[in-house]
Amino acid sequence: MSAMIIDGTAIAKQVLAEQKTLAAELAAAGRQPGLAVILVGDNPASAVYVRSKERACLEAGVLTFDTRLPATTTEAELLMHVDSLNSDPRVHGILVQLPLPPHINAVNVLQRISVAKDVDGFNWRNLGALLDGHAALAPCTPSGSMILLERSGVPIAGRHAVVLGRSSIVGKPAALMLLERNATVTVCHSRTTDLAAMTRQADILLCAIGKPRMITADMVKPGAAVIDIGINRLPDGKLCGDVDFESVREVAGWITPVPGGVGPMTVAMVIANAVRAAGRTAA
Repeated sequence: MSAMIIDGTAIAKQVLAEQKTLAAELAAAGRQPGLAVILVGDNPASAVYVRSKERACLEAGVLTFDTRLPATTTEAELLMHVDSLNSDPRVHGILVQLPLPPHINAVNVLQRISVAKDVDGFNWRNLGALLDGHAALAPCTPSGSMILLERSGVPIAGRHAVVLGRSSIVGKPAALMLLERNATVTVCHSRTTDLAAMTRQADILLCAIGKPRMITADMVKPGAAVIDIGINRLPDGKLCGDVDFESVREVAGWITPVPGGVGPMTVAMVIANAVRAAGRTAA
């Protein structure tokens, strides 16, 4: 029997509807949530992603304060823009769209964003707070992945979760979030020996490795929940994930598609973090 396809687009709409209610309550109290997005350069994929965030803000009743800067912008100039937004009381969340031009140190820029306005959850203080389960603003992609699991009825507590990838913005935070939900977690990476032996043990498999269709049906435990975080562009221009969707769906119990799975949830969680940040400011 084919897996249940987890509809990230539909669940993201639910999340945005919930945020719209919260944003309206804050606005009525004189604190309408505001999100600022800074885009440096003219990367087409980044521009598409920024537009999706703008649409989500409109849908959820969140004000947008977007800044477009030329690719020649210096790091010092970009930091000045971040500082200005940090001090703007109308702005509750700041997001600097990655990637940045190569002459700008992204770490310096991301760490310059106020902890209270760090809607991406990339500030080291917010990441560190995940260790004890007290992150006010957590990374959006793993947060969205957890919501997909929970709202799809996937049991997490007591299950074996395997995370493929150890990045600081997806893999490691996802592992911590699963631990917080009482899963037993294994993190695999490029130095893992016999990867397939590990993935076949997973009741929950999160894939964030950036290799198109690497995870095949023979690597998946029957009935497992498979969350495909990878987004890869094929030579024909089509998008695919890290999972071979068509074969794995015949083995798994639940599976996310690409596109239409984790991607919409990442955007929705940016909005949720902006609303949460506004609420914390108003408290």
